[in-house]
Formats: sequence, C-alpha cells, structure tokens
Amino acid sequence: MTQAAESLLEVRDLRVRFPVFGGVLLRRTGEIRAVDGISFTLRRGETLGLVGESGCGKTTAGRAIINVLQAMSYRVEISGHIYYHHPSGCVDLAALQRRAMRPFRADIQMVFQDPFSSLNPRKTVGQIVGEPLRVHTRASAAEREERVRSLLGKVGLSPQHVTRYPHEFSGGQRQRIGIARALATSPRIVIADEPVSALDVSIQAQVINLMQDLQQELGLSYVFIAHDLSVVRHISDRIAVMYLGHIVEMGDAAEIYDRPLHPYTQALVSAAPRPDPAAGRTRRARLAGDVPSPIHKPSGCAFRTRCPIARRECAAAVPPLELREGRLVACPYSE
Repeated sequence: MTQAAESLLEVRDLRVRFPVFGGVLLRRTGEIRAVDGISFTLRRGETLGLVGESGCGKTTAGRAIINVLQAMSYRVEISGHIYYHHPSGCVDLAALQRRAMRPFRADIQMVFQDPFSSLNPRKTVGQIVGEPLRVHTRASAAEREERVRSLLGKVGLSPQHVTRYPHEFSGGQRQRIGIARALATSPRIVIADEPVSALDVSIQAQVINLMQDLQQELGLSYVFIAHDLSVVRHISDRIAVMYLGHIVEMGDAAEIYDRPLHPYTQALVSAAPRPDPAAGRTRRARLAGDVPSPIHKPSGCAFRTRCPIARRECAAAVPPLELREGRLVACPYSE
C-alpha cells in the first residue's frame, strides 16, 4: 500500500492568524500567529498526538481541521492546505466555505475539552446525541432513537439515560455523552481536544481506554490534543510536539518519550511524572523565562529565548523539520 493510499488526512503548511486591532479607530496593530506553518499526516486507524503547553496552537489547529474557525472569528486568516481523502476523491477542506463543508462534517467530528460546557443543558441526552443524525442523515425518528440507545451502550451508559439532562451526570459520564455524540454519524476522523484534562485521574484512564476500544471496534483515526505527555504517549502511535505555533519534533510515540531530541521535548518529558520506584530520580530540565507573546514572537527559532543550547544562528531563520534518527526534529544543534 502506498503512502498516499494510507493517508487519510494531510495538513500542509497550515497557518492561522488572528488580527489584533487597537486605538480609537480600531486599526490593525498586529496579529497573533496561532499556527505558523505546520504539516503532518494522519493515517487510517492511527492516533496522532498533538502535545504542547497552553497557547502553543494545538487547539486552533484542531479547529482549523474541522473548519469552524471562520464561524468563531470572521476575521481569522487561514492559509495552507488540509487534504481529506474522501472515498469520492481528495478534497481541500481549508478552501471550503460553510455550505460546501457540510457534506464532510459527518466524517470529521470533535470531542471537546470541557464536558460541563460542551453539552446543551436545556436538551436531554437523547436530543444531544441525536442532533448530528437529524442534521446529517435522513434517518427517521425511530431510527435515530435506536441509534442513540445503541451509542449510549457503546460508551458504557444505560439506554434509559436518553431522557435525562446533562446536570444529572458526573464529569466522566458527560464526556462519554460527548464521545457518543461525536460517533453518531459514524465518522472516520475524531479530533479529541484535551478530552480528559478536566477529569479526575481515575476517570481519565476509563475515558482513554474507552476511546481505544472504540478505535479498534470502529476503525477510527484520532488527532489527540493534550498537554500531558504521559496521556498522549499511552494512546498515540505518533506524537507531534508544538511550541508557539510550530511543530518542533514529530515521530514514534515511544521513541520521543524515551529519547527526545529537541530541547523543548526534553524539558516536557523530564517534567512528566514517572510512577516507577525502580527508575530512580532523573534530573529535570528547567527552562529559563516565560513563553513569549504570540503577538511578538522571537525571530528565527521561537524557542531560542528559553533554549539552553541556543546560538546566535538560531535568530536568523526558522529551523526546518529535518529527518534524524527516525523522526523529524526542528533543531540542527540538538543531541
């Protein structure tokens, strides 16, 4: 099977910029380069983890893939390509307007971060999970009701819960409802935007295991967005590490976690707790300073102001991702 045949989604040089206006006349004074030229491929049946600290652009990248940024901010500027390999042919989602995007929304769904605000409190569970079926399918009311009950059973909830409201459920149960809603239209791709960050640790494991079971059963492909590298490693086949809108390292999940190459990835890995008494204590890589403002990003490598191995040459140009030891790394001086 060729690489093109394996690929389900290809993101090429994606850039997302939010203009900033100020002054009495509200003139444009700058821009926030939330996503600054990232590229990656999602293959059929795999999980790609997008990891990085808050503000690195990973959530914006996920929302750009499902093409909802224009509805959230009409002034947003998006460039690049998002190629989706649909059974009928390849389509560039980034170039589609709202009406043209609608036929593909059933194939690409999203699980949101906060299970407490992502569910409409005025609707029952049956209405929430059945809404995508009403919009994207021609199923009858009876067929939708049967599908909703089946989905609730798949995510570990009782079919009798269809008449209840979100406030009657715990956080973990609400996230299961969100997952059931995302699966309603039998999608091929699910964008999971930090789906367990608002949950207790014990509940996190249950939701992650549920997502893995559903992936094997339904053949799903995940883009799993998180800031916790331990969670991402557990569920992901490959990991892409982001910093200030750039991907700085991308490769096999186990290799990146066990032997990171980029200085920022090394700092992330060293900060992740490892519950292994036999492993011994490891020295934590501490970064100097704070994350720069996305409005005034440093020239060249965005990480150079905090990097322990930065050189004068790092300010000249943005380092490209280069293949090294089986993964892509955006640092020519890393070891």
